[in-house]
Amino acid sequence: MTAGPAKQGFFITGTDTGVGKTLVAVALTRALVARGLRTAVMKPVAAGIVQTHEGPRNDDALELLAESNVSAPYEDVNPWLLTTPASPHLAARHDGISIGHERILAAHRRLAARADLVLVEGAGGWLAPISSVATMADIAEKLALPVILVVGLRLGCLNHALLTREAIRSCGLPFAGWIANKMAAEMPLANANIETLASRFGMAPLAIVPVGAAPAWADEAAKKLVSA
Repeated sequence: MTAGPAKQGFFITGTDTGVGKTLVAVALTRALVARGLRTAVMKPVAAGIVQTHEGPRNDDALELLAESNVSAPYEDVNPWLLTTPASPHLAARHDGISIGHERILAAHRRLAARADLVLVEGAGGWLAPISSVATMADIAEKLALPVILVVGLRLGCLNHALLTREAIRSCGLPFAGWIANKMAAEMPLANANIETLASRFGMAPLAIVPVGAAPAWADEAAKKLVSA
């Protein structure tokens, strides 16, 4: 058994919403499964639904579940499903519910019991509110998993990435690494931005996601994660 599964998984966050967290989480799940690891997935809070023959679901959660090799009830994969595609605290208010941690922690315990590791994808950025006082960071702290940061390479990403890294550090959680997502081919000085972050973080990215490329990059990232 490699060193990675003993960590019980990773929490995937991003510099913002729409920076590629799901793309990264799905590709890493596929790569970890290919390495023979029982890889469970989780989207603790998801805002926005699609209708299926089994009832309302979230498309990000379904994408993750499709790549997992650990059978689990949808309600464990996505304990809090909100109807409105908005900030979780606003979507929860609209639905008339209050997001609590215990449902998430209980679901995670069940997933971890049947898996080598659990990949947990957050919603929005690190400090995305989930209630009037709590944020996604509170969920990450309670799960106590090493954090992977997805940096969407676009104007402003340096500030967002450095602020997010400091916020993760202040929570005392292990920083498993970061992934640079080249979201737009025309971004000026994309490689220079990556070099700047590598210098400031003191580590090269686990992977650089090319624009529109097949997820072969995830294989090397998965290898680094489980052998660290």
